[in-house]
Amino acid sequence: MLKIKRLDLFILQTFLPLFLMTFFICLFIVMMQFLWMRIDELVGKGLGIDVIAELFFYAALSMVPLALPLAILLASLMTFGNLGEKFELTAMKASGVSLLRTMAPLTILMGLIATGAFFFQNDVIPVAQTKMWTLLFSIRQKSPELEIPEGVFYDQIPGYNIYVESKNRETGVLHDMMIYDVSRGFDNASIILADSGHMSITPDKTHLFLRLWNGESFENLKDASANMRNVPYRRESFDTKEIMLKFDANFNRMDEQGMRNQYVGKNMKELRASIDSITLRVDSMGDSYGRSIRETPYFNLSYYRTVYGDSGPVQVRQTDVAMKKPLDIDSVFRGSTSGYALNYLNQALAKAQRMKQEYEYKSFTMVDDQKNIRVHARELHQKFTLSFACIIFFFIGAPLGAIIRKGGIGMPLVISVFLFIFYYIIDSTGKKLAKDGTLEVWEGMWLSSAVLLPLGIFFTYKAVNDSALFNQDAYAAFFRRLFGIKEGRKISLKEVVMEDVVVSEAVRMLDALRENCRRYLKENPRHQPYMQYWTTGYDRDTLARLRDEADSVVDYLSNSREKMVILKLKDMPVLRNAWLISPGNPRWLGMTLACLFPAGLPLWLYGRHLQEELMRDIEGTVRVSNELETLLNHNNANK
Repeated sequence: MLKIKRLDLFILQTFLPLFLMTFFICLFIVMMQFLWMRIDELVGKGLGIDVIAELFFYAALSMVPLALPLAILLASLMTFGNLGEKFELTAMKASGVSLLRTMAPLTILMGLIATGAFFFQNDVIPVAQTKMWTLLFSIRQKSPELEIPEGVFYDQIPGYNIYVESKNRETGVLHDMMIYDVSRGFDNASIILADSGHMSITPDKTHLFLRLWNGESFENLKDASANMRNVPYRRESFDTKEIMLKFDANFNRMDEQGMRNQYVGKNMKELRASIDSITLRVDSMGDSYGRSIRETPYFNLSYYRTVYGDSGPVQVRQTDVAMKKPLDIDSVFRGSTSGYALNYLNQALAKAQRMKQEYEYKSFTMVDDQKNIRVHARELHQKFTLSFACIIFFFIGAPLGAIIRKGGIGMPLVISVFLFIFYYIIDSTGKKLAKDGTLEVWEGMWLSSAVLLPLGIFFTYKAVNDSALFNQDAYAAFFRRLFGIKEGRKISLKEVVMEDVVVSEAVRMLDALRENCRRYLKENPRHQPYMQYWTTGYDRDTLARLRDEADSVVDYLSNSREKMVILKLKDMPVLRNAWLISPGNPRWLGMTLACLFPAGLPLWLYGRHLQEELMRDIEGTVRVSNELETLLNHNNANK
């Protein structure tokens, strides 16, 4: 019987609430982006709450592939960041539980989520996308809600422009109205002026009813003046006038079948069937075109042939002669005049241009089909890329959280957003390149996964080996070693001393340090020429031992109870063992940089400066050693 251990249950209970919270937050953010992009299509249409809610529901389902990977990344970062910040990961490792064992229950959970994401992409997303885009196109076709503004022309009624100076909000009466009717064309336009009017919509919401009072109407009669020089018009004065305008205010839902036949509305089986059918059509067309090219004769020209009769040589025109093999052009031109030769060339050029245009047109149809194949193949690969992205983001977020050991929503949110934007840019670029045919479809669709997979492996490796990947002190120490940045000693008087300083032992250590420093100064020149610097440099191994010896002296004397000794230890230089002091190790690297003249010249100058500083530090070590020895002997004599 499978039994869940307490550790696994604890990890799952820690991760699942964070995952659900981050998922709905990410889904809300992408939904707000969707609303921001479609706000112009929704506002002012008089849509019901049911239509808006239905659209948002299907849009939310369509946005799951965007929100799910980001939620997994953020939740895994926060989970393991919290565990690291509270030292729970440290306690687990101290108990013999490795990081991979800690991640095991979530790894199984990610496998289940990835499987569910695949079936969601295959079965749910096509239906949601079909209904969402059908609703969007239906909304685009709906007439805007009737709201006549004051002081401007309103042109949302097809074929009419209406101007209202003012209106009574309580009674709905419109004052000083101007109506331009251009439904029959500008040549037959009519204008209606009215002191006031009232507007309403018929019960079936298919027509607009206007009741106008005290006005005039003007109408061109150009259709009745076909044979007249001047265009007549008609003027009418009225006390009351009623007009019926065609205005469909209903929401008419489009048929989903048209969108269902698009690639967004198909599952894997339907996508493969579409790809196979289109590929078969493209192949058959290609075979047909190739066969046509092979069977078409090289030339099909008309030319003149000399025939000898009783009355002498006669030029006879031969037309539509199909050539089954290449024609000897020189022989044709030798038997013709310049005019005939020019005619042959013109006919050949015209035929070549016709054939070029014909096959260019045929290629356009094939290009559309090939683009359609790529679009369907891209949608097919996308069924798998979401599942794989979920697993990759988990193996990025969980190790990264264990490394940075920062919980909450601050640092994890910044890192998650940065990584997701990086992923989104690469994924969008790969999709575009696949759609355009620049890359193969599988290359473009899996480009983002191929880039992020090594990143996940790297972070997991570093986390398992307790790497200080984001330790500022480690990076500071690296640059100090690289560029030889000077360090200072931080020493203070100890309140409790576990080992007292023996003056004789301290003097012995100071004498040995001083002697080694003098030997190093004698064996290494103060200034090295260019080639000697790059090929030999200073002895870094001896310098490292000298640095350790100086540190040992300082550590031993830091147990002194004399304040003057502690203050003098602060003057002991920290010997820099920078790479630029001895770049000849490895020798091949030094030789390579030496050959890059004059690029290596600035480095040589800076390296000589570091060597000069090193020699001064070693001389300072000798001087401070003498002063410490004198101070120790003086304090020992006064006891």
